[in-house]
Amino acid sequence: MFDTRELGRRPGALKRLTRSVEAPKDLGIADVIGVPEGAPVELDLRLESVMEGVLVTGTARASAEGECVRCLEPLRLKVAADFQEMFSYPDADDRGRGKAADPADDAEDDEDRYFLEDGLFDLEPVLRDAVVLALPLQPVCRESCAGLCSECGARLDENPDHHHDALDPRWAALQGLAETDQDGEKDNMGGAEAGVDEKQEK
Repeated sequence: MFDTRELGRRPGALKRLTRSVEAPKDLGIADVIGVPEGAPVELDLRLESVMEGVLVTGTARASAEGECVRCLEPLRLKVAADFQEMFSYPDADDRGRGKAADPADDAEDDEDRYFLEDGLFDLEPVLRDAVVLALPLQPVCRESCAGLCSECGARLDENPDHHHDALDPRWAALQGLAETDQDGEKDNMGGAEAGVDEKQEK
């Protein structure tokens, strides 16, 4: 929670804050990349008092961890997320609403707004949205990462000459028959040689 009471309610009043906070749980994209729970998140904030409440503008910086989507190796990258959000006074005069406004519409508007409580505001929902949007959906260890072999899983960066002989699937069945015939011939040859040995012994 952040305190705005020292800022006062005079429009135009400014206050700057620099603070380090611990990352909340699940700050990231599930099973892809995220900031580990408890890791430091550096915040640079600008609080500005306006008629409706306090306008919060800031930047969050942290280290995210995940794995490369190409080679599956662990990776770490720096993330910087900018954000801006209005935290309204609970008693702010909603001049944009008419006296005959539908209470249901008012309730929907309130769901999309953040409010100050006793001069305090919770930055976590705003921080979470900003950081998640700043993270890559397809993180890679480097742009040139060649990934893994689709057939055997070998890392192609470590084996640049790695390849498999391409076999036309139409010939695969015939190759299997040929191998079976060769095995059969070997068995027959073995039997014939055994017969010859027996005759020689006699």
